[in-house]
Amino acid sequence: MKYVCTVISVADISAARKFYEELFGLEVYQDYGKNIAFTCGLALQQDFDWLVSIPKEKVLKKSNNAEVVFEEQDFDGFLNRLKEYPEIEYLGEVIEHSWGQRVIRFYDLDEHLIEVGEDMKMVIKRFLASGMSMEEVSAKMDVSIEDLTKLLNS
Repeated sequence: MKYVCTVISVADISAARKFYEELFGLEVYQDYGKNIAFTCGLALQQDFDWLVSIPKEKVLKKSNNAEVVFEEQDFDGFLNRLKEYPEIEYLGEVIEHSWGQRVIRFYDLDEHLIEVGEDMKMVIKRFLASGMSMEEVSAKMDVSIEDLTKLLNS
């Protein structure tokens, strides 16, 4: 058995494709017209109700029970790109989790919850550049030095 992808429902496949390609830099792996799969394992489906054989009214918007998560090396640059989409509804401001990762959450065009977080390798580098020792970074992030080292070397 292998995991293949996650499929999300979209109202307008062309608009959704453009959104995910332009904002996130995703690359299309397969394009079947009303279904588009990206190389990262995310797929978009127009007419989702038809695909899964459920009534159209059962396809919920803004369900807030799952999120599509991305990590970005240039987090501040991404925040600037995000400003080019004034229609985006944010779940809140940028937050910094206790482990140091900065994240922003917002809804895509079809009201799926999206999280974009700072790449974890960049979080470690930011802490080290600020003068923290590897031991201090380990304690702050609650991650072993061995795992931090693996992440830095990946």
